[in-house]
Amino acid sequence: MGGLEEIVATLSRLDVIWIYVAVFGIAYIENIFPPFPSDVIVVFAGSLVAIGTGSAVVTVLLATAGSTLGFMSMYWIGDKFGDRWLETGRIPFVSVDVVHRVQAWFRHYGYWVVAGNRFLAGTRAVISFCTGIAEMDLLKTTLLSAVSALLWNGILLYLGYVVGDNWRVIGDYLHTYSKIVTAIVAAVLLAWLLYRWWQSRRTPVTSSPEEENNG
Repeated sequence: MGGLEEIVATLSRLDVIWIYVAVFGIAYIENIFPPFPSDVIVVFAGSLVAIGTGSAVVTVLLATAGSTLGFMSMYWIGDKFGDRWLETGRIPFVSVDVVHRVQAWFRHYGYWVVAGNRFLAGTRAVISFCTGIAEMDLLKTTLLSAVSALLWNGILLYLGYVVGDNWRVIGDYLHTYSKIVTAIVAAVLLAWLLYRWWQSRRTPVTSSPEEENNG
């Protein structure tokens, strides 16, 4: 929390315009280089709004814009470079077959994941990267990520507004929430991969006609 406290202390001394810039910038960066305390900063900004520093509407819109732009930046990276990195083995322990299965899964169910991505703390960058790899519809993905960010940031700002100086309590809850969500998502993903591996082991390998003739 030391780094976060320094950020908060700095923001407390700045003019409101720079607080807006920080909210937007940190929300953007968090999608590219997680983990980054964008959620807690929005809560803190809500506590500032409660004492008359800044506008709730402007803060939420800027946090949402930063979150959405960051999400779509990772989408672009996944779209342009994801297949190349994964299929050439740039990421260890990820086979080409797994890449193709993830692509297929995201094309079928990915929009639901995008709609809830802001509530899946700890996995946002991975989700946006995978949507790019799956080449999901750009407009629909952008709109859903924006709606998700708007709802999440609105909740965070409201909580900060309500608790005021006790915003750090919300930060502690968010930290715990992030760890729980990440653990659940990782467990579900591991279970899915194990299931697919088990299915592939059970599927009999059929020989080609040429092999049968040679036999």
